Amino acid sequence: MSFQDNTTESTGPSTDSVVEPTAGVGGTETTPEADTIIESRDLNVYYNDAQALRDVSMEIPEKRVTALIGPSGCGKSTYLRCLNRMNDLIDAARVEGEVRFRGKNVYDDDVDPVALRRKIGMVFQEPNPFPKSIYDNVAYGLRVQGKDDDLDEKVETALRRAALWEEVKDQLDSSGLDLSGGQQQRLCIARAIAADPEVVLMDEPASALDPIATSKIEDLIDDLASEYTVVIVTHNMQQAARISDQTAVFLTGGELVEFDDTSKIFENPDDQRVEDYITGKFG
Repeated sequence: MSFQDNTTESTGPSTDSVVEPTAGVGGTETTPEADTIIESRDLNVYYNDAQALRDVSMEIPEKRVTALIGPSGCGKSTYLRCLNRMNDLIDAARVEGEVRFRGKNVYDDDVDPVALRRKIGMVFQEPNPFPKSIYDNVAYGLRVQGKDDDLDEKVETALRRAALWEEVKDQLDSSGLDLSGGQQQRLCIARAIAADPEVVLMDEPASALDPIATSKIEDLIDDLASEYTVVIVTHNMQQAARISDQTAVFLTGGELVEFDDTSKIFENPDDQRVEDYITGKFG
């Protein structure tokens, strides 16, 4: 299995088999345990000489919501960016260890990061729609990949999955920048899922939004988990408790202190430091 983009040009069509699904893999809501889709092994990250992550090993289950929590500067976002090699874009970053997606180390030499990011999409903290129409925002990635057949249907499906269709269906030619902050973030989610990834990474997607828009994003994340694996960084512990199935707690120094079912993390953590953090004694 490899993550290679076999296109001859960056704007040409890509193959649909960037990653071949493992036979028999597929979590459902009725399954008590989900298969692992992403696994990190002894993951270390450095920014120049400063170490941001220390020996992080974790298995992320398929079609579940996994929350990453912890105080500022503890490595949550760094870990998230490792999963689809976004840290490659930071000159000072150096990654050691492994991140396996369906058993394949994404840091192997034969892995194309662009192809990988089509399977592991990302939504950033600040909404970042393109200065294009709502329609063209969602269609952009599909056109780049040459998947422009039935484009209207695919755009509508993505907007429906992002719970935005009913609000924008009569203004698809309007600029995405004219939408409210919450709508812009859902547009970015629609753009991310239009290319049909398997995993959606979210880096504090609701931190800049008002409570009503935040609630819509949380409801959307819950809906998306039936079809996608969602990994979300959040500073809001209540949000993690509301929307996630598993929670990973990072503490200062880039250490993964505990990773378990969300109910256990919040009600009966094994590590005293986790309890202290959750109860507000520090952080």
